[in-house]
Amino acid sequence: MLKRAKRPGWWIAGVKDPETIAEHSFRVGLIGSVLAMMEGADPATTALLGLWHDTRETRVSDIPHIGRRYLEAVSNEKVTADHVSAAHPAVRAGAQRIVEEYETGDSLEVICAHDADKLECLMRAVEYREQACANVQPWIDSSISKLKTASARALAEAALHMTSIEWQKTYLP
Repeated sequence: MLKRAKRPGWWIAGVKDPETIAEHSFRVGLIGSVLAMMEGADPATTALLGLWHDTRETRVSDIPHIGRRYLEAVSNEKVTADHVSAAHPAVRAGAQRIVEEYETGDSLEVICAHDADKLECLMRAVEYREQACANVQPWIDSSISKLKTASARALAEAALHMTSIEWQKTYLP
């Protein structure tokens, strides 16, 4: 489902063919692992948190920020519990633990996973801006304002001052 579902918030910005939720979650996992390495956290745990952070969207879709004014979304923990209720007991317990940790935890891994989510949004907005979508600045500003780690802020600064092609060729010191 996550591979087929588009992130509708980008339609508000005028993006005609936005990323899927799966594309977003995959990049959050990768970015999270990089941030964790930079911050001295566990990259595997951080990546796992990032991969699972939007799984509720298999049931309730991706509700754009403005839509949340009018809808009351059920918690990620409750959706996950329902989603995995018939799964193998170890999978059920593991999925619920991962989602609960992402939603309520305060470890460095959780902070890096949250930063990865915001940083991925920022990077995607920069990519859409390169494709002549001019209405993405609110996503960039919002993402920057929510970053907590120095590493995420450094990567955001680099993303804002390089093209996406330059990202492929450049490593931060």
